Parts: sequence; C-alpha cells; structure tokens
Amino acid sequence: HQLVKTYLLTRAIIPIILFLCLVGCAPADPPSATPTLPPPLAQGQKVFQTHCGACHSLQPDLTIVGPSLHGIATQAANRIDGQDARTYIYTAVLNPSAYTVPGFAQLMPTTFGKTITGEDLDALVAYLLTME
Repeated sequence: HQLVKTYLLTRAIIPIILFLCLVGCAPADPPSATPTLPPPLAQGQKVFQTHCGACHSLQPDLTIVGPSLHGIATQAANRIDGQDARTYIYTAVLNPSAYTVPGFAQLMPTTFGKTITGEDLDALVAYLLTME
C-alpha cells in the first residue's frame, strides 16, 4: 500500500518539477531582434561597407584612417553655418578637399562622384543621416 502512495505521489510531482525547471531556465527577457533596415538604408549601409568602412568607423572614438562617422548627422548639421547635414555629407563625399576635419590629413579619394552611382550616393547619404 505504501509503494502505491509513493508511486502516485512521484507521478504527480515529476511534471511539476519539470515545469518549474523549464520556467526557471527560460531567459528573463527574450533576445531582441536586430532591426531590419528599410531597403534604401540597407543599400546605403552596403555602399558604406564597400566604399567607406575600410577607412571610417561608425563606433565612437574609433579611428581607422579617417575620422569616426559616429554621430555624423548631428556633427554635419553644425559644421558649416547655414548648411544642413545632407548638403555637408554630399559635399564631403563628392569634394572631400572642401572640408578637412581638424587633425586629419586629406586622404579621401576624390573619385566617388565617378565611381558611385547617384542612387548609391543618395542611399549612402540617407544611411549616414541616421548616424546621430
């Protein structure tokens, strides 16, 4: 008779123990998904990686060759009085000698106007404008 009670009690407790173990092992917060960029920004990211990422970082205070572009949208809006960030970035890409960031030599290629399509340039600028 005692053996039957032990068997029934064990059968009732095991599912509860398993449930508690599963609940206790589950992460408190599910990992957040990496946001998917809209197509034009994804295209701009790809252009950045292809043409800019070897020399410019998007991490704060990380210098590769040229200055970090972390916060470029905000910085570009404040670099030249009366000029918006979009105009500054277009000019910096197409005519890099127009603006030299203090502490950096002018090493940026001057051929991007010929090697990057207008669509890719627009996408690149849109992408960089998200870097606030």
